[in-house]
Amino acid sequence: MPLALLTLLVAPLMATTPEPETAEVAPPSARGYEEALVAWGLAQHGREVEPSPEGKRLEAVLVAAEDVVARSDPYPNFLNIFHARTRQQVILREVLLEPGAPYSAELAEETARNLRRLGIFSAVRAVPVKGEAPGGVALLIITKDLWSLRLNQDWEVVGSFLRQLRLQGTEANFLGLNHRLAADFLLRPDTMSFGQTYINRRVGGSRWYFGETASLILGRESGKPEGTRGTVTLQRPLYSLSTPWSFSTSASWNIATTRVFRGTEVWQLPYPEGAPVPYIYETRDVSGGAGYTRSHGEYYKANVTGGVSAYHRGYAAPAEAPLDEAQREWLKANHLPRSEDAIYASLSVSAYEARYEVMRDVDSYALSEDYQLGHSVVAGVRYAPPAFASAAHYAELGVAGRYRWRWGDALTTVAVGGAIRRALGEGAGWTNRHWAAEVHQVSSKVLGGRFVARGLVDVNLDDLFDRVSLLGGANGLRGTRQDAYTGKRLLLVNVEYRTAPFVFHTLHLGGVLFYDAGSAFDRGPTVVHTVGVGIRFLFPQFNVFPFRVDFGYVLNDTAPPVGQRFTFSGGQITEYRPSILSEPLR
Repeated sequence: MPLALLTLLVAPLMATTPEPETAEVAPPSARGYEEALVAWGLAQHGREVEPSPEGKRLEAVLVAAEDVVARSDPYPNFLNIFHARTRQQVILREVLLEPGAPYSAELAEETARNLRRLGIFSAVRAVPVKGEAPGGVALLIITKDLWSLRLNQDWEVVGSFLRQLRLQGTEANFLGLNHRLAADFLLRPDTMSFGQTYINRRVGGSRWYFGETASLILGRESGKPEGTRGTVTLQRPLYSLSTPWSFSTSASWNIATTRVFRGTEVWQLPYPEGAPVPYIYETRDVSGGAGYTRSHGEYYKANVTGGVSAYHRGYAAPAEAPLDEAQREWLKANHLPRSEDAIYASLSVSAYEARYEVMRDVDSYALSEDYQLGHSVVAGVRYAPPAFASAAHYAELGVAGRYRWRWGDALTTVAVGGAIRRALGEGAGWTNRHWAAEVHQVSSKVLGGRFVARGLVDVNLDDLFDRVSLLGGANGLRGTRQDAYTGKRLLLVNVEYRTAPFVFHTLHLGGVLFYDAGSAFDRGPTVVHTVGVGIRFLFPQFNVFPFRVDFGYVLNDTAPPVGQRFTFSGGQITEYRPSILSEPLR
């Protein structure tokens, strides 16, 4: 949430800065946020929409770039002083059409998608307009900047317990060049970390991407350093559907003390021969790798990636923990992730249908949301040979698939994913059997709003890294205690009715009625049911997805105190999903 939001209470009392006279258009609250922006862009260039542009000669690419605070916005225009509007060359270098070539609606739509993915615009529209010569057409790119000098916040609050708070002082569009600079602060129940981030998506105006982040971790009670974490990435991505190849190399590290929380306290593991053992361990995780991708096809895409990577994963009971040797061995044998080193080669194929649709009022309000339709499949294999004495020797396979239909204004998504590992050589056997499935349904509009339903199952067996599902509170079962339920298996159902937004100036405010049902378990599930209400709010100048506040009531289990039934976070509840559904060999 940006600092500029502090002006919302006083903005109606403040005079706006005069601007040059331009054609008047209806305010966003009267016409729809993006529709008002399109009308503004057309007025800037004195153009009209071309109803039949396909195949006509493209005369020019025009840009209408709106400030964060437009004349029609209810906020003081002096805020634009603190934001450098995106430079025209940044916009033009993402355009996939060339003047003189035939106009292509597909390339225009892909251009708009690519610009939206940059994360520096609140809205992007690519509009064909009538040319100056008979039979000609021009492409008008209309953008509205997203506030870039931000205090980004990501938090989870359950009742009075702050589960996580991330503050990131960011200039997301430094000097309008699409460079990101950030100072990071992350507060968790046990640690706080301070770090920095730098991202340049177009190094030297090229297609190369460079990004790095590094953080120092301090213990909250001791105030002493506990470790560091960070990543460095250099890549040339697949920046369009016609890009033939990409390359990526990266390195990451995480040296820290890991404390697993259940609710507000460190999880106390039931030790069979005495007092519980706190779920705390030392993590030493270092990895790096490089990969090359070859892209094939136009409408039916197939991207083939080969690479080589290496990692060191070390986990041990903390030296300062008051545990005897028997407790340490029990903790290592039963709960700690597996320590191992490996060098492995990988091969993966990503196949999908290059068919996209723009929808609105699904996960956001008013703004364009891009959805890939049809099939999307990712399959990969890894092989780690016994390269040196301590190296793991195994083969691993992962597959994830998704199919998405659009039925009028409704959207149906079915996704499945699975992975399995085979240890080779001495001690051969199958491990890391993990699979998940999800069905997600978005209805057509009903009374202006939408019903959204999601069903999820996640099963994790024989896991060498001892991953456990935690359910309760903000992560899917609203109204219950945070992380009240644990297990290797998870069932979850979320059903919501999301109302149409009430628009006050540009504030979009909506309501939610929800029903949740779920269980995290090892053997038989005990399904807990909750119901509740919530609100969603969005300022499109400052955020693309809404914030949410929910209050839940437990129907068939012990209810926590009233204050703990509230959750406050960003995005929608359906964003909580297993990564294996999209990245089976993450």
